Amino acid sequence: MKEETKKTEGMQSQTEGLGTEPVGKLMLRLAIPSIVAQVINLLYNMVDRIYIGHIAGIGQLALTGVGVCLPLIMLISAFAALAGMGSAPRASIFLGKGEKEKAEETLGNSVTLLFLLAVVLTVIFVLFSEDMLLMFGASENTISYAVEYMQVYALGTLFVQFTLGLNVFITAQGFAKTSMLTVLIGAVLNIILDPIFIFGFGMGPAGAAWATILSQCVSMIWILRFLTGKKTVLRIRKKYFRLKKDVVLPAVALGLSPFIMQSTESIITVCFNSSLLKYGGDIAVTTMTIASSVMQFSMLPLQGLTQGSQPIISFNYGARKLDRVRKGFQILLVSCLAYSLTLWGAVMLFPQIFIRIFNNSPELTEFGVPALRTYMAMSGIFGIQIACQQTFIALGNARNSLFLALLRKVILLIPLIYLMPMLLEDQTRAVYMAEPVADFLAVTTTATMFFFYFRKVMKEKA
Repeated sequence: MKEETKKTEGMQSQTEGLGTEPVGKLMLRLAIPSIVAQVINLLYNMVDRIYIGHIAGIGQLALTGVGVCLPLIMLISAFAALAGMGSAPRASIFLGKGEKEKAEETLGNSVTLLFLLAVVLTVIFVLFSEDMLLMFGASENTISYAVEYMQVYALGTLFVQFTLGLNVFITAQGFAKTSMLTVLIGAVLNIILDPIFIFGFGMGPAGAAWATILSQCVSMIWILRFLTGKKTVLRIRKKYFRLKKDVVLPAVALGLSPFIMQSTESIITVCFNSSLLKYGGDIAVTTMTIASSVMQFSMLPLQGLTQGSQPIISFNYGARKLDRVRKGFQILLVSCLAYSLTLWGAVMLFPQIFIRIFNNSPELTEFGVPALRTYMAMSGIFGIQIACQQTFIALGNARNSLFLALLRKVILLIPLIYLMPMLLEDQTRAVYMAEPVADFLAVTTTATMFFFYFRKVMKEKA
C-alpha cells in the first residue's frame, strides 16, 4: 500500500506541475533538456560524417557515400516517430484527463509496434541496402563506402527504434532531464568510439557505424530501465503488449505527420542526390550532404522546443485549461522563430565555416558557399512552420498535421526539384533553389490554416 501511495503521489506531483506551474518557467524547464537532447542527437550522424570526411585519401568520397545512406537512416527514424511521436501526445492527453491506465496501454502498444517495425526494417535493409543505395544516388565511386556503412547500421535498427520511439514517453511525462541524459549517454559514447573504430582499428566507415549502433544500444538499455523502474509515472507492463485496434490506429494516425516529415526527407534526399549527380556530379552531392546536415541542425533544436512544449499543450488541452494552451503556443512560436532566424543569419554570413567542419577542400568550399546560401535562403521563417504543425499534433489533430507534412515535402518540394532546372539556366543552382521556394509556400499556407483552426478550437472548448 505504501509503495502504491508513493507511486500515486509521484504521478500527481508530475502531472499537476504540467497544469499549474507558470507556463514560461515550465516550458523553459522542459524545453532546454529537450533542445540539448536534440542537438546531442544530431552528433550521432554529424560526428560520423566529420570523422569520415577527414579520413586520409578517401575522405571526400567516403563522406559522399555515407551521405547517400541518409535516406535509409532517416527512414528508420521515421518509423520510430510513427509509433512513438504519435503515441506520446495521446499519453499526455490521457494523463491530463486522469486516465493513467489508458496512457500506459498506449505505451505498451507502442513498445510492441516498435519491435515489429524493427524486425521488418532490419531484414529489408540487410538484404536490399546496396540496390536501394544505388537508386538513392550512389555512384560507382561511392557505393562501396555506402554499403560498408549501411550494412552495419542496419543491424542496430532495433536499438534505434526503441531509443527514438520510447524516449518521447519520458519527455511526455515531464522528465525532460532524464530524456536528455538518454541521448547524452549515447552521444558521448559515440564520440569516444568513433576515432577508436575508424582510425585506431582502421575500420573506416564501418567503424563509424559500429560506434553509432553500440551507442544507441546503451541508450536503449537506459530507457528500458527507466520505463520499467520506480521513478517513472508511466510504466511498461506486459499486459498492455497485445496490440489493440482502438489504441494503435489513433496513435498511428497522429504519428503519420512526423512520419511523413521524416520519411519524405529520405525520398527528397534521393531526388536531390539523383538530380545533383546529373547536373553537378559528386561534388554537388557532397555539398548536399553538408547542406542537409546544416538543415538538420536547424530542425532538431526546433523539434526539441516542440517536444518540450508538447506535454504542456497536450496535458492542458486534455484538462481544458485553454489559457495555458494559448500561452504555451505563443511562447513556442516566438522561441522557434527566434532560433530559425538566428541560424539563418549565421549561414548567410559564414557559410564557409559550416562547410569546413566536414571537409577542408578548397574546391568544395568554393562550390558549396553559394549552394548553401541558396538552399537555406528561407530557413529563417521555418520556425513558424514547425511551431504550428507540431501544435496541431499536440492538440490531437491528425488530419491537418498530415496535410501540412504532405504539402511541403510531397506536393511542393519533390516536383520543384525537377521543375526548377527547366526554368533556370544554372541547373545545379536551380535544384538547390527548390528548397526555399517550397519553404515559403508551405510556411504561408501553414500559418493561415493554423490561425483559423486555433481560433475555432479555442472557442469550441471554452
